[in-house]
Amino acid sequence: MVAPAISAVRSPAGPMISVIGLHKSFGEKEVLRGIDLEIGRGESLMLVGGSGAGKSVFIKHLIGLLQPDEGHVVVDGVDLTHASPEAVLELRKKFGMTFQEGALFDSMTVGDNIAFPIRRHTDKPEKEVGARVRECLQLVRLPGIEDKMPSELSGGMRRRVGFARAIALEPEILLFDEPTTGLDPINTAAIGDVINQLRSELGVTAVTITHDMGLAGKIADRVAIIRRGQILLVDTPERFLESENWFVRAFLNGEVPEEDHP
Repeated sequence: MVAPAISAVRSPAGPMISVIGLHKSFGEKEVLRGIDLEIGRGESLMLVGGSGAGKSVFIKHLIGLLQPDEGHVVVDGVDLTHASPEAVLELRKKFGMTFQEGALFDSMTVGDNIAFPIRRHTDKPEKEVGARVRECLQLVRLPGIEDKMPSELSGGMRRRVGFARAIALEPEILLFDEPTTGLDPINTAAIGDVINQLRSELGVTAVTITHDMGLAGKIADRVAIIRRGQILLVDTPERFLESENWFVRAFLNGEVPEEDHP
């Protein structure tokens, strides 16, 4: 394994997430092969890599959906590897997850989509639920659309409604899964602005899976690249984009080969 570059960017509050020696296989297929990574409190980490590199499997370990074959995932001081199912469920409330295309319920209004996790996990009265829905829409710059249906929204708006739902329970960690895939440059820029606003106003830790390197300088404190289940490089966006590593250069140029470089 190539040792990751150590970035000067570190949270003074210490790590929110520590991943130590993480291994995961499915049958004969080894997906994660010894990942070590720290994500600081309040930091924004961008995770990139080719298809099948292990990004989604890695994210599923962070929220306790998968258990590692070896290694540890420590979130806010709690080792998920040894935590009880009840503790994992409780810790999962610290996360807000967004998905490609927003993953909204088509049969529900925008307001009901955002209210869904609040109603499911709390006993707040409807007046408070409605106030929180409006607050979340304001944060993602879509005020006053709670009565619209998802089918009435553009792709960029659906993504932002997905963000609003993700922050409904006031999480401490936000996970963004390909937030700009399929969007035009204007909507892509708007998504980047909203992610930065959420970080600034909520003080959250953010992890973004994306292939959009244009987001790097806009939203990321550090960029990490996964190759064949290992972290190849972690660095600031500026140094990452200037890296002379052959694989990073190929990735940035859209020329990642199927086989190893000689």
